[in-house]
Amino acid sequence: MGVTTTTTTTGTISGTGKTLPFLTHLIWGRWFSLFASFLVMAGAGATYLFGVYSKEIKSSLGYDQTTLNLLGFFKDLGANVGVPSGLVAEVTPTWFVLLLGSGLNFCGYFMIWLAVTNRISKPKVWQMCLYICIGANSQNFANTGALVTSVSNFPESRGVVLGLLKGFTGLSGAIMTQIYLAVYGNDSKSLILLIAWLPAAISVVFVYTIRKISLVRQANELKMFYQFLYVSVFLALFIMAMTIAQNQATFSTTAYAGSASVVIFLLFVPLFISIKEELNIWRQNNQQPVSIPEVKIDNMIDQHHEHIEQESTNVTNRKSTDGNRKTSCFANVFLNKPERGEDYSILQALLSTDMLILFVSTFCGLGTSLTAVDNMGQIGESLGYPAKTIKTFVSLVSIWNYFGRIFSGFVSEILLAKYKFPRPLMFSLVLFLSCVGLLMIAFPIPGSVYVASIIIGFSFGAQLPLIFAIISELFGLKYYSTLFNCGQLGSPLGTYILNVMVTGPLYDREAKKELARKGLTRAAVKELVCMGSRCYRLSFIILTCVCCFGGLASLILVVRTREFYNGDIYKKFRDGVQPKTPAEPPK
Repeated sequence: MGVTTTTTTTGTISGTGKTLPFLTHLIWGRWFSLFASFLVMAGAGATYLFGVYSKEIKSSLGYDQTTLNLLGFFKDLGANVGVPSGLVAEVTPTWFVLLLGSGLNFCGYFMIWLAVTNRISKPKVWQMCLYICIGANSQNFANTGALVTSVSNFPESRGVVLGLLKGFTGLSGAIMTQIYLAVYGNDSKSLILLIAWLPAAISVVFVYTIRKISLVRQANELKMFYQFLYVSVFLALFIMAMTIAQNQATFSTTAYAGSASVVIFLLFVPLFISIKEELNIWRQNNQQPVSIPEVKIDNMIDQHHEHIEQESTNVTNRKSTDGNRKTSCFANVFLNKPERGEDYSILQALLSTDMLILFVSTFCGLGTSLTAVDNMGQIGESLGYPAKTIKTFVSLVSIWNYFGRIFSGFVSEILLAKYKFPRPLMFSLVLFLSCVGLLMIAFPIPGSVYVASIIIGFSFGAQLPLIFAIISELFGLKYYSTLFNCGQLGSPLGTYILNVMVTGPLYDREAKKELARKGLTRAAVKELVCMGSRCYRLSFIILTCVCCFGGLASLILVVRTREFYNGDIYKKFRDGVQPKTPAEPPK
């Protein structure tokens, strides 16, 4: 019959059949979703501020260091046990994950604020542990909702995306410090209130804009990420400059407000970049005609018959193959595992040797780093630094936490693409660097805590994007929302052993010795305080040895995965990529 049809349309957006307003196009676009993820992650680092407000908890509730470290452990437990958020994300939409996280965040930290400000009767220790565990666990829902979604939207640039998003989380503590100084003044108790309502409000505002979007590729994608990088670096440098200035001089309320205003403006610069890029996409889609190729009906009929015959053959082959592949569940989990880079099931990944090595490495690396971060306030106090300087240490950890995440995300991606430099090797080098910072606290000299804060913050931040990227590369993205949360389970266990069972008791032992030299008993003082370099010496020597062992364990993973990283690990994403089309709003 040879009938042909040709249709040309202009000014439409594929998949909708009609022109959409640019605002709708922007809100449902990939780049606006990424900007919203930046803001959510910028509010998801409240756990890193524990060193600032822990002193308020300790003094107002009369805790000793062991009890405070127990509270710090439950904070880290909540922050790192993200399996519930991953499982929730497997069966619910992203908006529900974010809403649930915002509710947990507000409830947990608001109860802590009520307790510290004596608005409720003094809670029992287990209740305070529950409150901070719930509040800290909320950041996993933010991670799962924003971070996992963004990695799925940009799989070929996952290292860069992870570095940027976790970088904003690393800056979160310093950002919220600037905001609380402007809003509440130098009041650490009010910081807890800010932590309760601000991250929850951000998630609620952007709850429907963060979602998975069909995989597309843009030629200028990496250029866009570098623009976001430059903005975030400038933000980090500005906050660091303000932190140093605020430590050296007394700021007025107006000066704090001005500093916070600049920080908030810089946080919204990525919005302008996203609007510009979405506007370019909008114009391209409206200017370029979409031509539907000629289709001959006779050929369609022949191709239809061929398609039916091919499908029949494929079904027969699949049945035959399935019959031959019927094996026990045990064999599928332990023996018939996919190749590295393919989609593992949750059990296959969790029970693999590679994941076991990662578990040991994160136990040592994140466990020692979090122990150092949680004790930074007391470390500064024991060495005789003033309260303002101690807050500087915490801010330095937060800022260099950001630089570590950005470095490991961008640099590891560049080294992997150009030189096949494996991420596990960079992870090992980061752990060895962390040992240097830990030793500087064990054997302090004047000003060494400043350098130690930078090194520990940098190495701590660098670990997380590397761990998350390694998991996505080795075990696939199918169950990534659960697996990336499982990958950090070693962290709370390491924190409990190293912080609660080692560092806290050793600190209290030195403090009691100090009381005994003064002829006092524990009952004679409300707060147990140790002064001097010996307070943390033995515990940080132990932490250094543990961290070094983690670096050596990570080298085993380097050897096991060297052939995998020598290949093209992103080939399947390039082969299966869809042509660039604008995002459709959810139905």
